[in-house]
Amino acid sequence: MSVTNTENKPAPSPVEMIKVKVDGREIEVPKMMPDWQGKLQPTTMLQACNSVGIDVPHYCYHPKLPVVGNCRMCIMEFGTPVIGPDRKPVLNTDGTPKIARSVLPYEPSTPRGAIACATPVSPGMEIYPNSPATKQMRESVLESLLINHPLDCPICDQAGECKLQEYALEYGKSTSRFAETKVHKPKQVDLGPRIVLDNERCVLCTRCIRFTKDIIGDDVLGITHRGGHNTIATFPGTPFDNNYTLNTVDICPVGALTSKDFRFQMRVWFLKEAKSICASCATGCNIVVGSRENKVLRYEPRENEAVNSYWMCDSGRLNYKWINREDRITRLGGSRLKGETAWSSVLSDIVGVLSKAASGSVAIVASARQTNEELFLLKKLAVKYGAITDSVPRSDKGDAILLSTDRNPNSTGATLIGIAAAPMGSNLPKIAEGIRVGQIKTMVVFGEDLTQHGIGSDLLGKLETLIVSDILRNQTTALAHYLLPGCAHVEKRGSFVNVKGRVQRFTQAIDSKGNSRPEWEFLSEWVSLLGAPPCGVGVVANIESLFNQMAQETPGFAGLTWAQIGDAGMIAQVHS
Repeated sequence: MSVTNTENKPAPSPVEMIKVKVDGREIEVPKMMPDWQGKLQPTTMLQACNSVGIDVPHYCYHPKLPVVGNCRMCIMEFGTPVIGPDRKPVLNTDGTPKIARSVLPYEPSTPRGAIACATPVSPGMEIYPNSPATKQMRESVLESLLINHPLDCPICDQAGECKLQEYALEYGKSTSRFAETKVHKPKQVDLGPRIVLDNERCVLCTRCIRFTKDIIGDDVLGITHRGGHNTIATFPGTPFDNNYTLNTVDICPVGALTSKDFRFQMRVWFLKEAKSICASCATGCNIVVGSRENKVLRYEPRENEAVNSYWMCDSGRLNYKWINREDRITRLGGSRLKGETAWSSVLSDIVGVLSKAASGSVAIVASARQTNEELFLLKKLAVKYGAITDSVPRSDKGDAILLSTDRNPNSTGATLIGIAAAPMGSNLPKIAEGIRVGQIKTMVVFGEDLTQHGIGSDLLGKLETLIVSDILRNQTTALAHYLLPGCAHVEKRGSFVNVKGRVQRFTQAIDSKGNSRPEWEFLSEWVSLLGAPPCGVGVVANIESLFNQMAQETPGFAGLTWAQIGDAGMIAQVHS
């Protein structure tokens, strides 16, 4: 363990600022700003406009992709100071610099626009993002883009989050002057195992090509044919199949690229959205959960520059369907329960049984897929019962982009709280041996099928008491004396600590199913029933209070509060 050192860091060098005018408003902007790779480049007109809250329409530009300037939608009028023979600005009678608006050299009465995404600002420049000339230029660009575009918005899967649709309303015309036959291109192209392409809807912004080549390093997409017959395609004989393909659906500004998984499932304006965290690995990508009528329909990445930027992997994005399964554990059960039983009576029964357990005869296996708050309460139970504890490690092949080799979302949290052995999983053989020799007689298992991790059904059958909490049925739940239905992380609130030590919170997206409850809720009741220290915490009213209490008692979370974490998360003070 090491403490994060924030002292003795060199002070950042002062940022050089330049003055420009945007719609007549004088502002200061940095002379240089980070580009898609984080390298400093001259600040562009688009960035200057964004800094004062002016939205510049665009298709091809994306802050995390190389600038190509091929859609032209961000075109705008601008002017620069007139420079005299002495190389000094020419002044007006009132002392202000004289500005010369850019015009066509062969037609001085016609403004000449510049694409805002690729044109650097200069001292004294004036930018006119809302001038009549700018609006007229954008109308012309949009009219050109719509010439061959199909009129199929009512059946397009992108309706409701389509930039072409939005800009057509804001900058387009109600009628088209195009009288010729539209160019028809391939539709419903099977681009790969997860993507469908409609070339007629494509505006050739090349976002998908640049993402695949420059971010993922899989240069499989390109443009074929010429002129008005240009289409997006894969290299012949090569499917579009890497673990990040669905990000191209996110960044496609129109309905050209659609996800086979979400295609025709739901209109986006019917979706309820909640901020959450991907629980498929230790990276902890920030996501938005889209649901309808208590059913999860999609995950999408949520921007967090410190974690996942704008992206997430396909395997994590599609790892949600088990949440909607009909065979979920939704009722209290186990061999010692008969008929319908209330949570309060079951917890009282469990506490009564465990009160007779001798110190050292109890083992607790807590999944590193549980939240920090739940692991904190399980640690309190372990201290009370003198239990041996551990978590199950999960590892698989990762990559250099986002996918972590650690497939648990909260291994770091389990280590910080002290519920996991060091190294994780090293106590599992000891627990198995303890059961075999009759030393361990009671086990509490949260979120794991121990029969898959070295503690088989024969050993579990020797236990006097087996208490299991889980979401899906498995061989361990089948042997439970007390079965407590838990929740998926999208059905509750809580926090994880990712592989880099960042504490991140997530919100509830859908309601829990049946009689299942968030584990932290019934664990809080369980702990409160024990009464005496170190477990006399009382029933915790909400997740905020529980997190704040955990932060006070756990060194790795010292100084943090639920409110401070925010949507972007914060680094724990102590981390591996």
